[in-house]
Amino acid sequence: METVVIGLSGGVDSSVAASVLKDQGYHVIGLFMKNWHDTTGLLEGDCPSNDDVVFAQLVAHKLKIPFHTVDLSEEYSKRVVDYMFSEYQKGRTPNPDVLCNREIKFDVFIDAARELGADKVATGHYCQKKEIEVDGKNYFRLLAGADKNKDQSYFLCQLSQEQLKLALFPIGDIDKPQVRKIATGLKLATAERKDSQGICFVGKVDLPSFLQQKLEVKVGQIIEIPKDAELYSKRDDMDYSAQPDDEELQKIAKPYYYFPKNGVVVGEHRGAHFYTIGQRKGLNVGGKKEPLFVISIDTEKNIVYTGQGHDHPGLNRRALFISNEELHWIRPDMTMKDGEEMELMVRIRYRQALQKARLLKRETGLFILFKEKQRGITSGQFAAFYDGEELIGSGVIS
Repeated sequence: METVVIGLSGGVDSSVAASVLKDQGYHVIGLFMKNWHDTTGLLEGDCPSNDDVVFAQLVAHKLKIPFHTVDLSEEYSKRVVDYMFSEYQKGRTPNPDVLCNREIKFDVFIDAARELGADKVATGHYCQKKEIEVDGKNYFRLLAGADKNKDQSYFLCQLSQEQLKLALFPIGDIDKPQVRKIATGLKLATAERKDSQGICFVGKVDLPSFLQQKLEVKVGQIIEIPKDAELYSKRDDMDYSAQPDDEELQKIAKPYYYFPKNGVVVGEHRGAHFYTIGQRKGLNVGGKKEPLFVISIDTEKNIVYTGQGHDHPGLNRRALFISNEELHWIRPDMTMKDGEEMELMVRIRYRQALQKARLLKRETGLFILFKEKQRGITSGQFAAFYDGEELIGSGVIS
């Protein structure tokens, strides 16, 4: 009998996943990860981790499976939280949940699980894993969850073949209402518990307050850029079916860079590194005909650039670039060679509808040209590429 260690989080998804594994005949062990101790910036009413561990214990007791806890907070702080602070300080927007899965749940957690005799590890993610043989070699495929409203494959876009080999996703073929129904039928303590929100293992936070642990408050200018600014007229748009050369690709994929002279001062902020592209709340600038959005951040000069309306040209871009160093292929056999091109579906944030795009591999990295302009493309985010239901690769946007 194979031993599976499941990350019991105190939520309904991992609870039902543990039950499914038990029904499938595995020897199941529950392991709760304590990854964060500080409550700085946590919003009132958010469930602290000490509640989570109690719910996890109750589930393990109900399912009659062994239960253990492990403190991975040191590694989590170094690999995830420090990375977050570093990225925000540079004016980039990281996704800590993607990092948490790559660095914690499917790395140091696996080491802890092996100490308990694990043959496999499992989580309550809504995604699926299958195996395929190509030219005599087996590869693991990461597929979207059956419940398209809850598909969490994006969060696993940085996993490797070695990590997928050990992973099980027991509820990937079940939808959320059915998961709740199963939990209710089993009378699990987590059956009606709300889904966790916010930063992986930290919780729902007031981001500026959270970031102020390491990033200082610095008053600076909020500058508004008009829609008809001259710099927009200097960048030609590109037809989706065009065959651009490298220079044209670099031009269209490069983020806009602004100077104070391009716009007018409309307010003050408390630190450019506390904002992200596409953000509307927290600007505290009124009297505008249309909503004001962040379109760029200059952390060196401590300036937040904004523009009015969802259709502002600074908020919507046709293309992005991922350097070779930041490019990751879940399916190594599908790695693109320089000069190659593929048409795939891409998303640049969780729960975004998949977008049709052309991927063009060049010597310096990968260019992604979208059929429709994308709102809020932000450096530091992960772009994930899908071939049908399968997530084949991802990369950090430059």
